Amino acid sequence: MTLRTSMPLNLSYIPIGLACGVLLHAAGFNTLLTGLVSILVFSGGAQFMIASMLTINAPLLSIVLMLFFLELRYALLGSSLSRYLKGQSERFLLFFAVSLNDENYAVNYLKFATDKKWTPQDAIQVEHYSLLFWAVSNVIGSLIGSALKIDLNVVQFALTALFIYMVVMQIKERLTIVIAILAGVLAVVFLTLTKSTIGLVISTLLTSFIGFLIEHYLLEKHPKSHWLYKLRHHELTTEDEDDETVDESGQNS
Repeated sequence: MTLRTSMPLNLSYIPIGLACGVLLHAAGFNTLLTGLVSILVFSGGAQFMIASMLTINAPLLSIVLMLFFLELRYALLGSSLSRYLKGQSERFLLFFAVSLNDENYAVNYLKFATDKKWTPQDAIQVEHYSLLFWAVSNVIGSLIGSALKIDLNVVQFALTALFIYMVVMQIKERLTIVIAILAGVLAVVFLTLTKSTIGLVISTLLTSFIGFLIEHYLLEKHPKSHWLYKLRHHELTTEDEDDETVDESGQNS
């Protein structure tokens, strides 16, 4: 049952995992290291970032700091699942935590919320299935990369396009666009000042803090500000859902 539940996620990992393996190989990882990174890091965004920073010869400290702040969100994701994992051993929680990522979190959170029979053991199986598909795809991608000669300029272009896509997908309101532009400006400023990729870390932290302060101020003082307007509606409001339910009930009757 768990394999069937996780299969759509597993299949979606194959093309992305192949691309990630190819890019990691182009950045200097051999097949063994690619496999280890895919298991120990298990984050597409983080692994693409590692490849990107290695291609520009970024220092190890900058890479570690960027990874730390990028992956810090998993503390929040894990805490939201903690109520469903009560009574589990520390060993179980350790294996559950290291195989958690954004996608299998979404699958498990939905199942926990809607299926009373869904257990922590089912959830960790979903995580391990997704990890298996991701790691194997990365390794195969690395083998493909070793058989092909890839221009690093193409790699940098692909990674830049990927991160632009990731930014665009995060834009839900006007304020996000302003913060994204501010992040780009500060990144250039601090990269120029520090002459190191540590400037990316500084600009990321500073922009995040500024964005938090602005959003908090607007929500408290000007909740109807045009800066908070949604650019697209991903979900129906509760009232809309109720209306649709009433309509469907009327049609069915």
